Amino acid sequence: MATLTIVVFMGLPIYTIALRLFSGPGETWQHLVDHVLFDYLLNSFWLLLGCILLTLAMGVSAAWIVSRYRLFGHKWLEWLLILPLAFPSYITAYAYAGFFDYGGTLMRITQVLGLGSLRIDIMNVPGLIFVLSVSLFPYVYVASRAVFVYQSGRLIEASKLLGANEAKTFFKIVLPMARPGIIAGLVLVIMEVLNDYGAAKYYGVSTFTTGIFRAWFALEEPATAIYLSAILLLIVFAFIFLERWQRGNKSYELASKSKIRLPQIEATKSIRFIFLLLVFLPILFGFLLPVLQLGYWSILTFDKVASTEFFTTALQSLGIALLTALFTVLVALMTLYFPVWNRLKFLKKSGSLAILGYAVPGAVLAIGVMIPTLQLDRWFISIGERLFNMELGLLLNGTLSVLLYAYIIRFLAVAANPVLSNQLKLKKSFSDASRLLGRGPFKTFLAIDLPLLKPSLLAAFILVFVDTMKELPLTLILKPYDFNTLAVKAYEYASDEQIMEASLPALCIVLTGVVPIILLNRFILNDKHN
Repeated sequence: MATLTIVVFMGLPIYTIALRLFSGPGETWQHLVDHVLFDYLLNSFWLLLGCILLTLAMGVSAAWIVSRYRLFGHKWLEWLLILPLAFPSYITAYAYAGFFDYGGTLMRITQVLGLGSLRIDIMNVPGLIFVLSVSLFPYVYVASRAVFVYQSGRLIEASKLLGANEAKTFFKIVLPMARPGIIAGLVLVIMEVLNDYGAAKYYGVSTFTTGIFRAWFALEEPATAIYLSAILLLIVFAFIFLERWQRGNKSYELASKSKIRLPQIEATKSIRFIFLLLVFLPILFGFLLPVLQLGYWSILTFDKVASTEFFTTALQSLGIALLTALFTVLVALMTLYFPVWNRLKFLKKSGSLAILGYAVPGAVLAIGVMIPTLQLDRWFISIGERLFNMELGLLLNGTLSVLLYAYIIRFLAVAANPVLSNQLKLKKSFSDASRLLGRGPFKTFLAIDLPLLKPSLLAAFILVFVDTMKELPLTLILKPYDFNTLAVKAYEYASDEQIMEASLPALCIVLTGVVPIILLNRFILNDKHN
């Protein structure tokens, strides 16, 4: 019963959107189809295509270079390449808008150097592709590097013995074997691109997410927003299906069983210089330039922004992020263990349905949460009027409980994945011995599994905490009126053309994200040496 309850509550937003489709579209739906739907499709297509190509080029090349070649400072490069994940894409967009804008940092630098007044217009689709790519390429880098590190050395040695050079070995042997990992990272990039709202809105690019916001708030057409959400969900699930289908019938176990890891080799000085440049450029554009720009703006605006209201907002962000991380990890444990303890066979794999929230864009998820909670509030109001002759306000909508509920759905997969990966490494003999000694499933979990899962639980807690700090579209729709977060505050400043004032809350979010990035790299290194 507990398993079924979790699955129902976690899947409620998706069920809601599916059911509301039968109610028909809103009055403005035909207008959107005739005038703007094609723009949503076209812009989303170009964004996805551009980001796929750029993130693949940066992520795969950087992962192969640091895994295969000995470079100067390669230990630093390994984790510096992950740091752009600490930057939410909308914050990177704000930083580059100011850097390239009229009177911005680039123009001042070129004037000082006597190169004239150089300015680059980045507020367009190509600019948004660049911003999203330098923010998201670490997803591909981490997934690719994890495969390259465990790549079987025997296959590469055999390829060399057969006369294949380094380039042919990479394209014929290494890359095909790494394809499932690369595509898994690429799917995460696609999800984030489709979920983006802040960067696309600020750059004036119409996408499905900005269209959902416009239909819900500007046009006041919930039915139209639901239809747009359904189209976006179909696109997301199509990519998930393609990824599962692509890796479904293939086996890649040889590398994990081989004791010979990918050997590192020396390259000539000229090649090493080119490789260092290729690796350093993503770090420069994805982390160093944005953080320097935000730091400079923060110094200029600190006295103006650092008010009592700002620190209250920071504490509210920390509080909701901590609560979300705690409850999400608890629900993740229940999602993974309750189906195993359940005696009903049809519920054994039902827990996997509850971790689809991360595949659903934040704006879509927010609408799927808001509709049933509004219906429930209306039911409470009618009950109060009929039975107690009382006028009740909204008891659920516009409260932290609904926001927390949506966060848990959104980030349940983020918490479940580290726990699941560690759970698979636990020896079943420990649990079996505990069962033979007369302990039930729950006592066995507390005595055996829980202590062994502590590292992965900590990693899951920190990752959910940081993702909550960064979340924007879902928070914009569901947050209470008297509640704010650093992400929303940065967005409000940027929307009011106070881009410099947005730097301090943005920088706080980035600094909060650096810790788990370093932790993520430490987990990868520990796995490498085990």
